[in-house]
Amino acid sequence: MTVSFAIVAAIVGGLLALLYAIAKTRWIYAIPVELEPLRRISGYIAEGAQAFLSREYTVLVPFVLLTAAFLALANGGALRLQALSFVLGALCSAAAGFFGMRVATAANSRTAMRATLGIDAALKVAFAGGSVMGMTVVGLALLGIALVLGIAISLFGESVGSLSSTVFPILSGFSLGASTIALFARVGGGIFTKAADVGADLVGKVEAGIPEDDPRNPAVIADNVGDNVGDVAGMGADLFESYVGSIVGCVVLGIAAQNTSDPVRLRLAVFPIVMAAVGVGASILGTFLVRAKKGRSPQAALNRGTFGAAGIAALLMYPVAALVMGGGVFDGSRNAVNIALASAFGLVAGSAIGILTEFFTGTNTPPVLKIAKACDTGPATTIITGMGVGMLSTLPPVLVISAAILGAHALGGLYGVGMAALGMLLTLGIELSVDAYGPIADNAGGLAVMSAMEPGVREITDKLDAVGNTTAAIGKGFAIGSAALTSIILFSAFTQAAVSGAGLSFSVTDPQVLVGLFLGAMVPFLFSSLAMDAIGVSAFAMIEEVRRQFRERPGILLETETPDYRACVDISTKAALKKMILPGAIAALTPLLVGFLGGIEMLAGLLAGVTVTGVLLAIFMSNTGGAWDNAKKLIEGRAFGKGSDAHKAAVVGDTVGDPFKDTAGPAINILIKLMAIISLVIAPMLKTYWG
Repeated sequence: MTVSFAIVAAIVGGLLALLYAIAKTRWIYAIPVELEPLRRISGYIAEGAQAFLSREYTVLVPFVLLTAAFLALANGGALRLQALSFVLGALCSAAAGFFGMRVATAANSRTAMRATLGIDAALKVAFAGGSVMGMTVVGLALLGIALVLGIAISLFGESVGSLSSTVFPILSGFSLGASTIALFARVGGGIFTKAADVGADLVGKVEAGIPEDDPRNPAVIADNVGDNVGDVAGMGADLFESYVGSIVGCVVLGIAAQNTSDPVRLRLAVFPIVMAAVGVGASILGTFLVRAKKGRSPQAALNRGTFGAAGIAALLMYPVAALVMGGGVFDGSRNAVNIALASAFGLVAGSAIGILTEFFTGTNTPPVLKIAKACDTGPATTIITGMGVGMLSTLPPVLVISAAILGAHALGGLYGVGMAALGMLLTLGIELSVDAYGPIADNAGGLAVMSAMEPGVREITDKLDAVGNTTAAIGKGFAIGSAALTSIILFSAFTQAAVSGAGLSFSVTDPQVLVGLFLGAMVPFLFSSLAMDAIGVSAFAMIEEVRRQFRERPGILLETETPDYRACVDISTKAALKKMILPGAIAALTPLLVGFLGGIEMLAGLLAGVTVTGVLLAIFMSNTGGAWDNAKKLIEGRAFGKGSDAHKAAVVGDTVGDPFKDTAGPAINILIKLMAIISLVIAPMLKTYWG
């Protein structure tokens, strides 16, 4: 089994995914938007989203070029190709976010139009829009990996020695490029969307007493734009990076497997790429299972597709492992059965984390009912109860992640842990489709209100949106679980390349390691602080702008004047582009500074510390925010719930939770993986520097 076989498999899988995305895009654009107000307002959202993403990428170009120049100068000989691989990873990540979001901003109005025909018709459009994002991500990821590998092995061959010393270090540059774009896309998009969301909610709902998505609210267009740049483009870039990182991490661990013959190591390196391509096929098949039935929740239809794809992938794991590995036992632990089971561990663990996330954040679950009850006594008890729920929610996922690590390690060592991480993301094509469906449904509901469509349309989009909140929370659960396992395999690859490779040891009693642990444990809190502060500052500017427009133009609330939507979009855009730089710089520079100033042992401690606290903080923040959000929706669904004191308390909780679940929490996933991949990339430089 050669690397060439893996390249062919990746090309086939990538092309299938992109062809599916193209077909769905053509189908979506063929649906006419017959209402002029709906077409016009949707155009505002699309224009704002495209403008923001274009400006964001323009800001990132110098950073990408500077990093590429550093990689070209710091590396010697053939490894200078790592710079080009880095640029390609950044381009693929940016392209996936751009095209996925572009289609999402077209699908929102068409979802609203099809809602006039019923919930099944609306669900098909919203899910189709999400599937373009999902399939574009996995398609570009696999084609990018295939291109880098194809060029590298054509230049340096595919012997185990050349793969270990040259080809796979070059491939790690692709993962670094994806991680870099993902961090800025997540942080920038999160700041944009939450500045608009907080401003729209506090002034619109609490102060002015107008409904959500009321066209009289100047921040409402910016809020809908934010759904796309944060929850579609941002999430897409996030999971693109997780997907690439897990594949690259497994490949590196496979070729570096200890006490294993060269032919087996080659097969271990090939298997993750082949299995990822198979996962694309399973995801495409799963999309055909998403069909809403009359009287049934759309959640059942989406679950059928997600779990159906997972089942198909699970059934194919052993046959593919037997094909690639030859079906024989090679060293007692890395045989086809064990590798397939390790992958299945990750698949089951990812599903379990999703179910647990739904329990802590879903509508009408005991934790959310508890928060809703606390809203009756005011904002203080709402915040206290919500934070208690969020803290408790860290326990079950950590137990699941721990069980997956122990089980996968027992089956296949560190390589087994890597395959468990990939198993979590094996059906990313449909997982991300379901996740991106949520913002499209949310936008469709807002558009239905703003364009004065029939009340029945909003009822249907509200049902889709309620499910979207849960799918978004489940998507974040998958992202957190995969981040934990991917970070572990990248950390393991770093310790093999740098610590063990330099003849050093990793011991928690070493003062250098201890200092690194403390520094690493602090970084997620510093990073989150900067992200939260950015939202606070930009939300203040948004609130002042909305208040100013209401004060100076009283005709807005009387519906005799049109609000200045562009002013609010501009505030969010400027704030996001300005405030995303420092958190991103901290994530990128910290491993470099610690590695070159503190040493390899301190950097290893840093990675261990940032992984542990980062995973826990990400779970806490994501679940707390999701629970507050659905507690608010629960109260809004009550008779006389909207406008009540309990509702106002719930809005405060939801507002506090917005930056938790949509900015700082999700961005931490990328933070820990970015720091790990940077450390892996600079490992050869550190060995030379400290040698």
